[in-house]
Amino acid sequence: MLLNIVLIILGMVLLVKGGDLLVDGSSSLARRFNISELAIGLTIVAFGTSAPEFVVSLSAAIASHPEIAIGNVIGSNNFNLFIILGITALIMPIAVQKNTVRIEIPLSLLAAIMLFLLGNFAFFAGEKYTITRIDGLILVLFFALFIFYIFKSMKSAVPAGEASSVKTLSLSKTVLFIIIGLVFLVFGGKIVVNSAVALAQALNISEKVIGLTIVAVGTSLPELVTSITAIIKKSDDIAIGNIIGSNIFNIFLILGVSAAVSPMEYSVIFNRDIYILILGTLLLLAAMFIGNKRKLDRWQGAIFVLLYTGYVVYMIMRNE
Repeated sequence: MLLNIVLIILGMVLLVKGGDLLVDGSSSLARRFNISELAIGLTIVAFGTSAPEFVVSLSAAIASHPEIAIGNVIGSNNFNLFIILGITALIMPIAVQKNTVRIEIPLSLLAAIMLFLLGNFAFFAGEKYTITRIDGLILVLFFALFIFYIFKSMKSAVPAGEASSVKTLSLSKTVLFIIIGLVFLVFGGKIVVNSAVALAQALNISEKVIGLTIVAVGTSLPELVTSITAIIKKSDDIAIGNIIGSNIFNIFLILGVSAAVSPMEYSVIFNRDIYILILGTLLLLAAMFIGNKRKLDRWQGAIFVLLYTGYVVYMIMRNE
């Protein structure tokens, strides 16, 4: 147990340093090639911080542990939405671009609804309550459309005044920062997850709860560190893009690839958690029109954190 605690601390150190390097490198890349920080946040940063989820869910699907594979993704998305955005907004209100409100947030809502439908209904060849290979390929197709949209808008003009607050590094240093940052995030997340799961199993916690909480939180630590680092450095677009992009990546790409490789049995118990995810996404959309327009304020962030806390307490008490 002591070794696991030491490893968790080591993993956290790697996560913090990795997040710092990734934000600096990504911001510099955006400035150097005149790409919006939002596009960088929705792609490079989101993909990098979602790498732990990808490794865990794919490995779990191949090893015939669908509850961990699916629970990791749904749990990570809920943690991203309620805790990471909530804490980030508590530190500093997050300004959100118009396109994010009109396109990216609704797309993350669509991803959650699609997962619910594909898990509960047999639209194609396969059994009810199974995410089949065809389902997985459909999710991957939607991910490809999302990437196509991002690349079409990638050369959008940088908002006025944004470049002045970002230090542009040399190209070699920019690439090095991004690579080292991603490596630190992936390995730091893996160390934390493995150690946390070992502790949880010793406490006789169910596989579903482990997937939805400990594994999900552990694999979301890169997003947490990256978004907090980004908001402190006043890179709002990376902070919000990282979260919304990760939630889209997690369902369309990670679950899509996992199901395409190994079809997964879907437990209807996950429906409650998807309802929470859909509700949270709708609340985020509503928050864009309440109070300061297109801004997640501190009081709204506090509500998100409180809602998630109540949800986790209820889930652990049920231990389903």
